[in-house]
Amino acid sequence: MTERILLSWSGGKDSAFSLYELRKTSQFAVAALVTTVTEGYDRISMHGVRRTLLEQQAASLGIPLEQIVISQKASNEEYETKMRALLEKYLRQGVTKVGFGDLFLEDVRKYRDENLAKIGMTGIYSLWRRDTTAMAHEFISLGFRAVICCVDSKALDCRFVGRDFDEELISGLPSTVDPCGENGEFHSFVYDGPIFQHRIPVTKGEISFRDDRFYYCDLIPGESCHQNSEIPGEASPEGAGSKRSRG
Repeated sequence: MTERILLSWSGGKDSAFSLYELRKTSQFAVAALVTTVTEGYDRISMHGVRRTLLEQQAASLGIPLEQIVISQKASNEEYETKMRALLEKYLRQGVTKVGFGDLFLEDVRKYRDENLAKIGMTGIYSLWRRDTTAMAHEFISLGFRAVICCVDSKALDCRFVGRDFDEELISGLPSTVDPCGENGEFHSFVYDGPIFQHRIPVTKGEISFRDDRFYYCDLIPGESCHQNSEIPGEASPEGAGSKRSRG
């Protein structure tokens, strides 16, 4: 029997690849995607991607979307309280597992597992301990397409934000940067790939620098992610903390 689960969804490549792996087996069916959105900014927390594009992703995937709206500079307590309320709703429906796209950060997995255990749920980590270099190349070879929407200036310079996640980008990453950005060096938005019913049209907009640390490329619903746009966009805020979102 196929088991219904939730999937933590950032809109980025790791959560997308996690869904791809889950769909390869008949063991699980994703009942809903769970995404944290920052109030006021109306964007995916940490990634700074517009809610409209998130909703277009979910529609193309054919999976219901659950959005947890948190305040700007939200505390862990606020985040955990709202997340728990959502999880308990699904627990009452018989859903006991949540999937994540985490790769190797033990402290992040521990944080997730401890919070899930408090309400009697467990985590599924379909990508855990995968070789991140091999996974990055496989992601591209499978036909996934993603754009770098956020870069941590402590790890990379602004030349990397707004670029497609492709072989050229991977080859140009410093040796200190994980090829999948698992340490938070960068975040991405997936706009095409084998899990989607159709491509998400998006245009690259303005690049901004926020919180004296993060570069963001504003992504605007548009015609093509392969062509740079001179259309100015709104600044993309950081939003929630790093343990809440990966990909």
